[in-house]
Parts: sequence; C-alpha cells; structure tokens
Amino acid sequence: MISLPVGPARLTVAGAAAAWLGAVAGLAGQHVAAAAGAVVVAVALGLRRSWAVGLAGLLLAGAVSGMLTAAREDAALEAPVPDGRQRLGGRMLDDPRPFRGAHRFVLAPAWLGSPERPWAGPALLVEAAAVPDVAAGEPVVVQGAVSDRGGRWRGRPFAGRVHARVVERVGGAADPLFATGNAVRRRVQGGLADGDSAAALLAGFLIGDVSGLGEGDVDALRRAGLSHFVAVSGSNVALFLAAWWLAAGPLAFGPRRRAAFGLAGLALFVVVTRWEPSVVRAAAMAAVVLGGRLAGVAVDAWTALGAAVAVLVLVSAGLVRDVGFQLSVAATAGVLTGAGMFGARRPRWAWATLGATLAAQAAVAPVVLWHFGTVPLLAPLANVVAGPLVAVATVAGGVGVLTGLLPLTAAARVAAGAVLTVARVAAAWPQLGVVGAGALGAAGVLATRRSLRPLVAVGAGVVVVAAVLPRAPPADPVVTFLDVGQGDAALLREPGGGVILVDGGPDASRLVDALRRRGVRRIDLMVASHGHADHVTGLLAAMRALRVGTLWHPGHPEPGELLEELTQVAAAQGTLVQVPAPGWSARVGELHVEVLGPVRRYASPNDQSVVLRVTARDRSVLLPGDIEMVAQRELGPLPADVMKVPHQGAATSGLDWLRSSAPRLAVISVGQNPFGHPSEMVIAELEAAGATVLRTDEEGDVELMIDGR
Repeated sequence: MISLPVGPARLTVAGAAAAWLGAVAGLAGQHVAAAAGAVVVAVALGLRRSWAVGLAGLLLAGAVSGMLTAAREDAALEAPVPDGRQRLGGRMLDDPRPFRGAHRFVLAPAWLGSPERPWAGPALLVEAAAVPDVAAGEPVVVQGAVSDRGGRWRGRPFAGRVHARVVERVGGAADPLFATGNAVRRRVQGGLADGDSAAALLAGFLIGDVSGLGEGDVDALRRAGLSHFVAVSGSNVALFLAAWWLAAGPLAFGPRRRAAFGLAGLALFVVVTRWEPSVVRAAAMAAVVLGGRLAGVAVDAWTALGAAVAVLVLVSAGLVRDVGFQLSVAATAGVLTGAGMFGARRPRWAWATLGATLAAQAAVAPVVLWHFGTVPLLAPLANVVAGPLVAVATVAGGVGVLTGLLPLTAAARVAAGAVLTVARVAAAWPQLGVVGAGALGAAGVLATRRSLRPLVAVGAGVVVVAAVLPRAPPADPVVTFLDVGQGDAALLREPGGGVILVDGGPDASRLVDALRRRGVRRIDLMVASHGHADHVTGLLAAMRALRVGTLWHPGHPEPGELLEELTQVAAAQGTLVQVPAPGWSARVGELHVEVLGPVRRYASPNDQSVVLRVTARDRSVLLPGDIEMVAQRELGPLPADVMKVPHQGAATSGLDWLRSSAPRLAVISVGQNPFGHPSEMVIAELEAAGATVLRTDEEGDVELMIDGR
C-alpha cells in the first residue's frame, strides 16, 4: 500500500511546495512570476478561499526570502577586501577540507594588520598547504596573500581569497555548543584516524565526515546508489536521540521533558554533523515532532516533512538550489510514500526496505539525472544488501568510539568495509540516462496493468542483460583525448581489447564515467606521467574501480601525496608498479609503446614527465606529459602524426621545439582555468607549422581512429 499525505498533512506539504516555488522565483529575480503564481493559486478552482490565500501567502513569502537571500549573497560577493600580504584573525565558519593537494575553509575576519586593528570584513576563502588541528567556530590567525577574487565554496559566498603561508589556532570555540560539538567530533575522528577506507566510511555514517574517503570510493557509493548512507538522515537522528535520552537518565523522564531535552540535543547534533543540508532537514523534522509533543499534539511524518521544509526555505531560501537538500527532501518523500508498498509480504524488513528504496530512487531520479546525468539501475538491490550492514556499523561504531570499547569499533569497521565492497561491486552495474530512466518509468506505469506484466518483465530482462554484457572493442585502434577539464587523460584501445590509459585528469567521477561509457573494465597499462593532481586524481579512482595490469610512473624524488597513494593502492591490489627508463617498450595488442623520457632527474616535476610515443598501423601518437623547455631541449624534436600538446598548451614550451615536432594534428587537453591556458602564441606556432589544433574545452572528447589513413 502506497502512503500519501491526507487531510492537514496534504495542506502542509502543499504549503512547503508553494514556499519552495516562491523561493526559486525570488532567487532568480522573477518577482512578477512569483506574484502571478500567487494570484493563480489564490483563484485556483476547487480550493477553499482560506487555503488559497494561505498558499498564495507562502508563495510570496518564499519569493521575498529568495530575493533577500540573493541580495545578501550579492553584497557578500562584492564587498571590498584589502589586497596584498596581510595578517588577519577571525573565526572559522567551517572545517578545513582537502582540495587539490591543499586545504580550504571560510573565515569570518575580526581584525587585520600588525598591530591588530578591528576589521569585521566579509567572508574570505583561505587556502593553505597545511593546517593545524582546527575546527569550525574556533579562532585562527592567518598570514598570506589576499586577493579580491570572490566566489562560492560549498555553497557559501566569499568576497576574497587568502593564499596562506601560516594558519595558527589560537584557542577553542567560545560558543559552548561549538566547543561541545567539536569535542564529540574529535572523539569520533580520533577513534577512527588510521587512514583505513572502512574507518573513513564509518566516520561518514556517524558524523557525515567523508574527508578521509578516497574520491574513487565516494564515486563508487554514488554510482551504486548508496551515497545517502553518508548523508546524515532521519535514522541517524533517531539513533542519536535514543543515546541522548539514555545518557540523560532522570532528566528525560516524561514525554514533555524528553521532548524539551531532545530539542536541546538536536542543536548539538547539528553542530557535530556540521549542518549539512540533509542534517538540517532531518533535524528540523525531528524538531517539529518534538515540538508537537511539547504542545500535546501528535505530528505525523508527512506533516513534519512539510512544516520543516516550509520553515527552512522561508528562513534560508538558498537551500532550494543545494543538491544535497533537494535529494534529501525527495528521498524522504519517497521513503514515506513507499514504506508500506509491500506491507503484506514477509520478511517484512526486507520488503519494507525494498519498497522504501524503490520509491526513494524514483523520487530522486529526476534530481540525479539533472545534476549527474545517470541513475543506477540496480540501486534498490544494493540498498537491500547494504542497509543492514550500515545499521550494524552505525550502532556498534557509535557506542564503540564514544565508550572506547575497541571490539565494537572493530566490528563496526568490518561492517563498513563490507558496505564498501558492495559499493565497489555495484558501481560497475548499469547506469541509466534520461532515455533509459524514462523507459523504465513508462514500464512501471504499464506494469500496473496485470495483462502487460509478463511483457514488461521480459523487456526489462532484455534491457538489463544488454546493459550488463561487455561492449565489443573498437574495430580499429583508437586514441581518445578525454574532456576531463583542466588536466590530461588519453585513452588508447585496440581491436583485441587492449587498453592503455595515460593520465586521468583532476576529476575522479568524470574519468570513471568516461571509461565505463566506453565499456572499459580492465586497463592493461596505466601511466601517471607525473605527480600533479590534474593528472593523477582520476587515476586513483580508476585504480580503485577497475583492474589494472601495470602502472608506470616517473619515480620523481618528491612525487607528492597523490602519486604515493596511487602506487600504494596499486601495490595493494597486485598491480605491477614500474619506473620506466628511456628505451623501454611495451606492446598491448596492436599498440606499441616507446618510452622517450625523462632522460635524467629534473628539479621540475613537469620536466620529469614520462614521455611516450604510441604507434599502431604506421601512425604515431606523442604523449609528452607536461614537459617544459629544459626537457624539450634535451629530448630534441619528437615528430609524430598526433601530439598531445604539453601542459594544457601553456607558454612553457619552446617555440623551436614545437615547430620542429609539429604533428599533422595537435590536441590541447584543457578546461576552464585562471592561468590563460592555452597560450595563443603556442597555438599560432603550431598552426604556422601546418598542424591542425583541436581543444577539448571546445570539442569535448577528441576521438581519433588509427586506421593507417
């Protein structure tokens, strides 16, 4: 039986929808559209006048909230900031988070200069190579170069950036709520701080912190449809409140006293789990239910959802454009709709989980398709398997970490590791695009007619089998310069099924999605040309997601954390790890690989790049990594039919070398960037030498068939 809101709950949900639509219109500056929508609602046929007026009022209130939010954010982005080297202090608005080999957080300044003078300036984004053990709400002193380049970080607007040389913690949080929340959070992180992936996932279950989880595993959770387990939700709130009331003892005796004490606990829970949108939604729903108990009014789940969403949107209209909030609201509505779908079947827990998962996946599918382009076809199955494991990990891990009972923590880590295994396996299962999801939805509608169910079942089986079967390799050798943004990734395939991947770009999910779209399930030879994040980040995800036969890397004396992690993961998975030298060669089917460089040790990681020439059917492709003038001069001209232009076409290449090495076709792998890549001078030099120049930021993936013509 499908559960839908009825009576007052229906009105509450309708009110939340009206506030949401008004906020969307207000944020977009569509004041007239919001007013017109309010009038339409007010005169809608079939509505009582009081209902219509109330919904129209909520629509307008949402629009006003959206307009005010947009105005505040515009002011925050345009506020003046001092340029140059500065010393400033203030309060951290969030935790430091890793970003491309550094750490970022947003700072609310309180003073500036030396000696210090008060300056309550706008929010600034701080980026530092290393940060001490600091947390949200704590005061810090920052020294570095300030620029007025504003933007957004995790949805929060900032007016300028600080490239910090020094970040110093100068005390604990002054707010008792933040001080307590940070202490609890550090206790959990300290109990799981050994770098293990299972421990990192367990931290995600407990406090929503997945900073220690590799990008490949984060992507696997998303592709398997299991990401919601690390987005703290209603089940986490329920577990926290149960533990909170148990710890309170006599203070929580009686329903109203328990409700009041629970409301105070919710505030702490939001701080501990860092007010992510799903946390805010779940806590707000719980607060509505507990508030109803205080008032002696029973509040059902639909009413709690509608009231929570309406209030949150009216207070902070920016939530409506947050992907996490959209997914959280849609998933909750789906769970409430489908929880009783198979109520008469046994075992009840399995069928209830399946019904809730099916409905939740159907509810979030439009949002996921809009933002990510695909939805996992078999997510319900993955959720049925992973759900009990997550429950065991969360309960055992929470008790074990907070009480210091190591056997419980160990058991929780085993359960979390099993969830990771499910995610990694399920990540390779079929993904549906817009057409596939639409066809599946149509099949679901047809399946409501009993006479058509056998036909629908046969059709669905054919689709699943077709999606699971491996794709045939290309008829001719193919090189694809993948559009991975500001970075490099070159994929070479041949008719025998052999695969070579050279570099992986800066985006883990983007690379893995591109490989799976082409049916790549194994990589015979993976090459990390050098250790920079725009080449290695995607390789880490591919190494975790696919089987890799051999890994080549340059062996630079300071390879960087990402390259070290890549080699460690490769070794742990049984991949052969080698540092190739000039003169080495390898054959993968029809693809013949020659190692041309590096010819010696270089101070620059770019010059230390592994340089390859790949030949098939008398046609050659040059893959020179990011080599610059020094290495280019020592290597000399490197003629080829196709060249991947070094370093996103930056002006770090020697024009003489480009001229003497100019191919028939030059490909620049580049994305949007603030560095001015590619250089117009480089493009002009290549074109003057007779090369046709293609760019991935303009062409997308550049795929070339090596057929001897």
